[in-house]
Amino acid sequence: MTEESMQLHYDEYGEGKPLFILHGLFGSASNFRSLAKVFAAHMHVFCVDLRNHGQSPHGEDICYDTLAKDVIRLVDHIGADKINILGHSMGGKVAMQCALTYPDRIDSLIVGDIAPVYYPPHHSEIFAAFRAVDEAGIIKRNDAETIMRDYVDDSGVRMFLLSNLRCDPDGRFRWRLNYPVLSDHYDDIAAAPEGYPFDGKTLFIRGGRSEYIPTAYEPAIYDLFPAAAIETIAGAGHWLHAEKPVEFTNIIEKFIKAD
Repeated sequence: MTEESMQLHYDEYGEGKPLFILHGLFGSASNFRSLAKVFAAHMHVFCVDLRNHGQSPHGEDICYDTLAKDVIRLVDHIGADKINILGHSMGGKVAMQCALTYPDRIDSLIVGDIAPVYYPPHHSEIFAAFRAVDEAGIIKRNDAETIMRDYVDDSGVRMFLLSNLRCDPDGRFRWRLNYPVLSDHYDDIAAAPEGYPFDGKTLFIRGGRSEYIPTAYEPAIYDLFPAAAIETIAGAGHWLHAEKPVEFTNIIEKFIKAD
């Protein structure tokens, strides 16, 4: 399979207008399974594994133009003209790039707790944890969690990362995501999406306890997305869809249904 023909893996729910959901860095389609079932009551939901994540193919190129092209290729594959698109964190940047590059394919854009700006690197310990587990050649899942404690203090984050661990037929556990490429090309992940402004229907949702969309980043949002609305979920951090799922889904459903 060439980079130009890469077909992303996805999980599909419901019927109606299409809603694509894009996970964040180190995530997968399964992260949004519960919310997808809620949206599926009145929408055709596609939870997508971005390249180098989940069950999607691996590739060296991870710039946002390429990731957006992957998504639009999938839109063509399912036969949709336009989609609603929701992305969290890195997936939010991919969703933004889709809107900036392919505005005629986007009905509405929803971005979870990320802005169209460069973010300094802050995942070095996670990449070190992935490597440490690989080098240990573990044959028991619990051994991976033990190793990761030296790098990742938060047990919830460890469990999230360990969802990427799979047992091969030879009995060895290996990472499903392509962390070496993600690490080597991290500057592409940290970068801001670019393009001509998208003046379509846009919503940014941020966590009240998160530092990812401070007031100082709002001008960057309005420069590229002049019609954007910004909603804040009080008490939520960066993982607002997991911490406040009811509030998160209510905001999105109201936004999509609004004229």
